[in-house]
Amino acid sequence: MTWLIWRQHRTEAGVLGLLVGVFGIALLVLGAQAHDLFPGGPGRCAGEPGAIETCAASFRRLDEEYGWVENLLAAFYLMPVVIGAFLGAPLLARELEDGTWQLAWTQGVPRMRWLAAKLTALAGVTVGLTGLFTAVLTWFRQPFDAWEGRFQYDAFDLEGLVPVAYALFAFAVATTAGAILRRGLPAFGVAFGAFLAARMSVALLARPAYATPLTTTQPIPADGVADDWVIENGYADATGRRLSPAEYYELEDAADRAGANLNQFLHAQGIQRFTVHHPADRFWTFQFIETALFVIAAALLIGVVVWRVRRRIL
Repeated sequence: MTWLIWRQHRTEAGVLGLLVGVFGIALLVLGAQAHDLFPGGPGRCAGEPGAIETCAASFRRLDEEYGWVENLLAAFYLMPVVIGAFLGAPLLARELEDGTWQLAWTQGVPRMRWLAAKLTALAGVTVGLTGLFTAVLTWFRQPFDAWEGRFQYDAFDLEGLVPVAYALFAFAVATTAGAILRRGLPAFGVAFGAFLAARMSVALLARPAYATPLTTTQPIPADGVADDWVIENGYADATGRRLSPAEYYELEDAADRAGANLNQFLHAQGIQRFTVHHPADRFWTFQFIETALFVIAAALLIGVVVWRVRRRIL
């Protein structure tokens, strides 16, 4: 059975392995150069990018020399869906499209054992490739995380546990779509669209509500914490009432007319800066919550596949 699964899916596994390998090697080479900018290691500068002059100089060089690489990392948001859907779409769709399921299910291997073996093998490859790529990408991003924190969208979605959960979700959607549509390419398209819709909905609507955000108010000037995930910030008067943009611009104009430094003028008026944020120490809590959401969704979808195969409604 293992040999048959390898024969059927070796092309997909080989292509994805090559893709992960090429990108992984590129990240290792560039990451080694970026890490060399921090003699004591990027972790030494975490949480205090402006406190140590050597760290500040390293961060400036990082932005100048490797900022373009960080911008390109946005393309890797799609790596989990590429891996998961590329392996999941043909799992049943190819058998149904070619009619080979009739032969497979009449041999000595029961169809549920056949399905369990294929699901386990390909889901394992999905987890392995995604986990390996995530580990390399997380290591590469260490200097950027020391500067910006891991709670920003461009880090949270690429690191930790969630990329593997995203890949399993894409794998499950593609497998389910393949069982229903009986075509591999449409199943891949459905998985791609469902993945993007789910990811955007969770990131924009659900994730901020995993916990109640904190609100802090500080006198001006105030320095935010780079590691925190800032939901909203702005200005408030001495009573805590938040200023509208128009009110802030009026104060800014008044400072200009008075020829005063803006921060000093706002401080004299009792204006404070407020920040609504999730503290950096919630990173792993949010990771576990989001991972659970996508893994549960994947399990439910696989349950649909098992039900259809068990009932032979194909």
